Amino acid sequence: MTDNFSTKRVFFFSGHMIDRPDRPQPRFPPEREGAVTNDVAAALDDLQAGSADLAICGGACGGDLIFAELMLARGAHLDLYLPFEPQVFVKDSVDFANSRWHARFEAVRTHAYARTFVLPEPWTEVERQASPYERNNLWMLERALGYGAQKVHFICVWNGEAGDGPGGTGHMYEAIEAAGGVAGRPIHPLGSKQ
Repeated sequence: MTDNFSTKRVFFFSGHMIDRPDRPQPRFPPEREGAVTNDVAAALDDLQAGSADLAICGGACGGDLIFAELMLARGAHLDLYLPFEPQVFVKDSVDFANSRWHARFEAVRTHAYARTFVLPEPWTEVERQASPYERNNLWMLERALGYGAQKVHFICVWNGEAGDGPGGTGHMYEAIEAAGGVAGRPIHPLGSKQ
C-alpha cells in the first residue's frame, strides 16, 4: 500500500464473528455466510465503494474478513486493526472456525493494498483495565474519524443485541453516530428484524 494514498471515503466496519461450534444461541451461524456476504456487498454497491476508498476493520472470522475481502476486491485500500500480534489473534478469533478462515485471514493481511496495525501496549491504568478488544475498537474509530467524520461510512453486521463482551458492535454503532459518522441500517446476520 502506498503511504501517499489519499482516501475519498472511509468505510469502517464492525460485525459478529462466525459462531463457535458450541455457541448455545445462534448469532451468525456458518450457513448464513453467503447471505451476509451478499448483504454486505449490496451495501457497498449502494454506496459505490471502490478504489478511491479506505476500509478499516478488525480481522476476525466472519464479518470482518468478509468485509475486508469485498473491499479489496473493489480495489480499495485496507487498514486491518488487531488487538494482538497476528499469531496470537488467530487462536481466539479465527482458527476456531476452520482452516479456510485462517487462509483467508492470511490472504487479507498480506494483500498488496493492506496494512496491519497491532494495538500498542497499554500506557495508563485506565487502558490496562480495559478489554484489548474494546481498546482496539476505539482505536479503529479514532483512526477512521481522523479522516473527517463526514467521510466515514459505518457498516455493521449486528443482531441488535448486547455483545458477548465489551467493545461489541452495538457499542461501535452508538459511538460512530455520536461522533458524527454515517451509520447505515445494520445487517442482521440471521436475516430477520431488517
